[in-house]
Amino acid sequence: MSLEEKIVKQVHDLPESKKAEVLDFVEYLKTKSVEKGWSEFSLSSAMSGMEDEDTPYSLDDLKEYFS
Repeated sequence: MSLEEKIVKQVHDLPESKKAEVLDFVEYLKTKSVEKGWSEFSLSSAMSGMEDEDTPYSLDDLKEYFS
């Protein structure tokens, strides 16, 4: 039995209210994966060409800000 078949069987036995929760969770997971892909793409595009630039901040600046 495939993983998909196992999931369908488990969901089939649930009451309607729990099936609705499963659907919400599946939709959340799909949205999360799409958003992650776009955010990574956007960040990589925004930072493109900046890999070799010097930063105006030092490690001491970070320590002071996050302490």
